[in-house]
Amino acid sequence: MAQRKGLIAQMIDARKQAKKLEAQAEARRHRELIAEQKRQEAEARREANRAEAAAKKADAARLRHEVQAQRLAEQAATKAAREATQREQAEERRRIADARANAQGAAVAKRLAEQEDHARKLAEAEFRTEALSARIIEYAQLVASRNRRAADATLELSAALSNGGPTDFVDRLQHVLAQSRYPEGLTGKAAAHYDPASRELLVEYELPLQDAVPTVVAYRYTKAKGMTAVPRKEPETKKLYGDLLARLTLRTIAEVFDAASPDLVTGIVFNGYVSTKDKATGRAIRPLLISIDAERNKFAEVQLDEPELDPVLCLRSHLNAIVSPHPYHLEAVRPVVSFDLSKYKFVDEMDVIAGMDSRTDLLKLSPSEFEHLIRRLFEAIGMKSWVTQASKDEGVDGVAINEDPIVGGLCIIQAKRYSKIVGLEAVHALAGVMDHKRAAKGVLVTTSWVGKASRDFAAANGRIEIIEGRNLKYMLKEHLGLDVLIGLEKLPPGWQKADVA
Repeated sequence: MAQRKGLIAQMIDARKQAKKLEAQAEARRHRELIAEQKRQEAEARREANRAEAAAKKADAARLRHEVQAQRLAEQAATKAAREATQREQAEERRRIADARANAQGAAVAKRLAEQEDHARKLAEAEFRTEALSARIIEYAQLVASRNRRAADATLELSAALSNGGPTDFVDRLQHVLAQSRYPEGLTGKAAAHYDPASRELLVEYELPLQDAVPTVVAYRYTKAKGMTAVPRKEPETKKLYGDLLARLTLRTIAEVFDAASPDLVTGIVFNGYVSTKDKATGRAIRPLLISIDAERNKFAEVQLDEPELDPVLCLRSHLNAIVSPHPYHLEAVRPVVSFDLSKYKFVDEMDVIAGMDSRTDLLKLSPSEFEHLIRRLFEAIGMKSWVTQASKDEGVDGVAINEDPIVGGLCIIQAKRYSKIVGLEAVHALAGVMDHKRAAKGVLVTTSWVGKASRDFAAANGRIEIIEGRNLKYMLKEHLGLDVLIGLEKLPPGWQKADVA
């Protein structure tokens, strides 16, 4: 019993102990719950405090931004106001300056303009003076600045002569000469004729007029006199012109000798002309100012690049050229080559006109009578004329000499007493004889007419004149007073019966 009571007490104690432990656990859980609530409340408060602090910080930043923006706006307004004030002050200073300039500026501006104009005119005078000096220097260097590459054309010229004869040779040579560069105002224009038999070349060169040499040596500008030209002394101008012509002559001859080999050209006949107007008559004239027969060996002795070389003295003393004593005044000279009339065989003169009346038909004259009639015609025109012998005359029926030193020279005459058209071969033959005889001009006189090809060839040659029947009839009437007939069976196109009746 006592044991059972002890067990119950133990069970009651154990139960009490369990309830106690349970109460303690419940109390602990309660405390933990309260502690957790307190922790959560504390965390909520901290979070609220952080949010409040962030809000306060944002408010503070916004406030600072607003203050900064306001300060910047105030600064910008201050700056704008200051700049406006500065602009107003600058504008005021400008107005003051303008007012002062209006009061004093006219004189100052005028003085500045005068100074600028004076400086500009001084520069212009200096520029124009330098241009004049440069031109004279270029003239002095004409020989030294010749075409040094002319010798490169030697083989080309030989081939041109072999393949095309004298005409192609001259054309090619003129092309070579055209490669030479001249100062502005100088053309270097030249024509040439070549005689293969004698290996001589005739060069006709177009010399410049006097205005190629400036008559002004310098320009000066002063405020008192303005722009004035300092005239070159007349003796100096004349000397410079003579030197210029001499240098052009030496340069051209040198380039020809360089281009053509010795087996092609052994001598050059150079005739330098000037094309101008006769002030007394207004007519075109072409005076010959320099004429020289230059032999290659003699010319080779000249030191062309020697600065001390006197070009005029070289031509006159060493090369025996005929140089105008007064080239500036265009005083003409005779050509150095005189025409050797001994190479022609002349017949005694025949007075064919004595047996003619106004009804003489030229076609009924003998060939000899017709040639003597043409001789008389050329004499009436003002030339010395001869009739050649019929045998071996090389196509020359007559020769005439015009002794005028400007437009004169040897003239070859062919007289064709034909009733039908004269063929182109006759004109070609005349050109060949002219080249061989070194004649200045050739004239084909016929009682009939020539074709267009003949006229075109004569025009291209430039030294051939064709006198057809109707023109011959007119010339006989004008110069010899003979009103002749030409009994053509058929009139050429464009002719009228009155032209030959």
